Amino acid sequence: MGNTTRLIKKYPNRRLYDTQTSTYITLVDVKQLVLDNEDFRVVDAKSNEELTRSILLQIILEEEAGGSPLFSAPMLAQIIRFYGHAMQGMMGAYLEKSMQAFVEIQNNLQDQSRGFYDGKGMPSPEMWTQFLSLQTPMMQSMMSSYIEQSKNLFVQMQDQMQAQTRSMFQNFPFGAGGPAGQSGSSGTSLGQGEHKGSGGGETPERS
Repeated sequence: MGNTTRLIKKYPNRRLYDTQTSTYITLVDVKQLVLDNEDFRVVDAKSNEELTRSILLQIILEEEAGGSPLFSAPMLAQIIRFYGHAMQGMMGAYLEKSMQAFVEIQNNLQDQSRGFYDGKGMPSPEMWTQFLSLQTPMMQSMMSSYIEQSKNLFVQMQDQMQAQTRSMFQNFPFGAGGPAGQSGSSGTSLGQGEHKGSGGGETPERS
């Protein structure tokens, strides 16, 4: 049987109904679905409007209100400034790629730690101690690599955007041969014409 997307309906009384289990659930239950990597979507029970993002944002808000928030106030302020900004789409893609890279780092660490458990699932004290002693510099190295890759990705995205912008406007008459240049030359011609056609009585007085 193939995996199907779990459907959760939100009713006007703000209650969430899990159609798979035929029970009402809470945000805590939805959070557990996220932790369990369950594929689900939330829709309005009447209009069928997509509400998955809204529910996930509610979960994040509750987590941020707890004792260990992920986002600092300056970081949230920076994110807010990108709404409506010309680079909003680029920043969204950049953050998504950065998150994917970080998840890969996390998965690599988990894969490396599996070798320190015995057949019963218990960690070997000696191996576990060795792993913990290496974890901090290893994490620092991986984070440095991640930050460098993330920075390079953003630079590449900027270069692509600049190249696309140049491609879009290369046929417009901007620059030295464009309107500005024409205006300057016409202004020079006009000035020469006025000087040439000026009579002796209309020449500005000189001291």
